[in-house]
Amino acid sequence: MSTPIDNTLAYMDQGSFLGLRALGRGPVIQYIWIYENGVDLEGLRRFQRNLQHTLLARLIERSPLPFGRHRWVSYDGPADLDIAVALRSRDDVWDWVDQKSFVAIDPELGPPWHLGVQPLIGGGAAVSLAVSHTTGDAVAGMLAIADAVNSTRRNYGFPPPGARSRGQAVRQDLVVTARSALKIPAAIAGGMRLARDQQDDLSTSARSASPASSPAAGGTRLVVPRVYGYVEAQDWDERARALGGTRNVLFAGFSARLGYRLGRADDEGRIALSIPVSERTDDDIRANPLNSITVLANPDEATGDLAGLRAALKQALVELAESGNALLAPLALIPFTPKMAVRRLENLVLKVGKPVGCTNIGEMPPEVNRPDGTDADFFGTRGGEAGVTAATLERLGGHLLVSAASLRDKVWFSVASWEPGGSNTKAALAGVVRAVLDDFDLSATIEC
Repeated sequence: MSTPIDNTLAYMDQGSFLGLRALGRGPVIQYIWIYENGVDLEGLRRFQRNLQHTLLARLIERSPLPFGRHRWVSYDGPADLDIAVALRSRDDVWDWVDQKSFVAIDPELGPPWHLGVQPLIGGGAAVSLAVSHTTGDAVAGMLAIADAVNSTRRNYGFPPPGARSRGQAVRQDLVVTARSALKIPAAIAGGMRLARDQQDDLSTSARSASPASSPAAGGTRLVVPRVYGYVEAQDWDERARALGGTRNVLFAGFSARLGYRLGRADDEGRIALSIPVSERTDDDIRANPLNSITVLANPDEATGDLAGLRAALKQALVELAESGNALLAPLALIPFTPKMAVRRLENLVLKVGKPVGCTNIGEMPPEVNRPDGTDADFFGTRGGEAGVTAATLERLGGHLLVSAASLRDKVWFSVASWEPGGSNTKAALAGVVRAVLDDFDLSATIEC
């Protein structure tokens, strides 16, 4: 891309930013690599410089209007790597990764990403790339990593910060705001239709939004327990075929079974899988071009036959193709939504009950495993909110996010879970993950 483009934030991206500011926290995506025999620091520095020419190298510049549309501007990037001074043992890697989920990254103030290195006792090293989800989703991060490894430079035409005078910004944003206002009637109508369609769900969500009553739910920031692992892709695919499914359907079944074992089934024993669907196109500058589907899965059926889940996923995607625009219509209201309303809407956008987040990035380019130019020995991804508290998690009914990606002939996964009243330790979660793998007759390498 070499010609300037419209740098106005999409409604979804502005909503993500407004949520970040209203709630005081926001999702962060981390990519983790472990090199058992050392890492090329000069290769990582080259990778860091090359990230400055990818979709991650941008910041949000606010409109001077209270209800204006914000814009993307360019960002030059952090000057160097964050290399830890003290060595750690290999067993302590994931504690370090947890710490790096709290790094100071900000889509408006910068930096929008952070690249850290932890040397290990014995000569190895761990690498963490943390990215604000408001800057880019998992696919955007994956594409940026591949571009940086390949030294591919993208010119998106984002202007530098402050390129517009205040007068220019006011005049230009008044025009954009007026155009946005024309969409308000349709957005309100779309929102009312959704409210009617989901009346029972929304009322239940509103009731669940009351303050937590447990005295144990404090305000200290925490890291949601998480385990990482991989299954050989050949074993995964063979098991999927034996159960009448595909790689993606088996992942959905795996997520449903995790939800069941962690107590997230509804009164009928079903698991609500909340699955993001990427709508990213070539040269797409949107940070989060996402829609989503919700599928009710039978966790007992999934371990013996994936045909029903496969059909349900297919039907949900067909319905999304037919009604996806209607679901996104209310987004035009985002620039006109005050912070207080954003806070109150938090439970509603997370939907009713105890959904299981089920995110499968899919097949990744091999370059994604080569931040220093060579293949890492272990790869992991994680999503989640930095700065979440036990009080928030309890109010939201807990949290379960299962992520996966395919790379180097392996299916890599991570599982993050926190349940009100649960043990909420990595060791306990690892035991549940192993039990679910046994449910599917799969063996995996697991770390936590």
